[in-house]
Amino acid sequence: MADITLTAREPFDGIRLETQGVTLSGVTGKALVSAAIPNGGEARFAKSLQAAYGVSLPAPGATTLSRDGATLLIGLQRDQIFLMFDRTDDWPERSVSGKLGDATCVTDQSDGWVMARIAGPRCRKALERICRLDLHPEVFAEGAVARTLMEHLNVIIWRDGAESCQLLSPRSSASSFLHALETSILNIRQSGTFQLLT
Repeated sequence: MADITLTAREPFDGIRLETQGVTLSGVTGKALVSAAIPNGGEARFAKSLQAAYGVSLPAPGATTLSRDGATLLIGLQRDQIFLMFDRTDDWPERSVSGKLGDATCVTDQSDGWVMARIAGPRCRKALERICRLDLHPEVFAEGAVARTLMEHLNVIIWRDGAESCQLLSPRSSASSFLHALETSILNIRQSGTFQLLT
């Protein structure tokens, strides 16, 4: 019998595209855990969250960092948040449930999503071609998060800096998502080079 060793690899591992004013890179090594609030358990969940992470429940559309800065809490809707942190084992949901106890229902979402980061002074120019949201800093400020569509694909977009965003999309359409991002970035690089022929 052949001696074969399999090594897990994340879909966007090693992805990097740099062009004029934009950098696209894969985000790997992160755990993503969903924490749902049981019906009627809002107060108990908020208390457990404060005790475990030192922060209040983020409102829908907002993010916050835990007291130690190691966990990003993503507010997506009133009864559910996502927690993102460095992945250290195959059971990241145990870390969250161990801290929050039975005040929540947790699910490991890590392998269901791909993550990318787009950055640079022209990153908004690339995103506005495929994103339906108004990404102007006065509207979509640092720390803001939202669900949206990009080229018919579901995306969670989080503005993590003045000139950068992190993007999460279902793993099942990772290739299509990457193609949409690359195409949009390459199109802004070429913008202004076309001439109308009469």
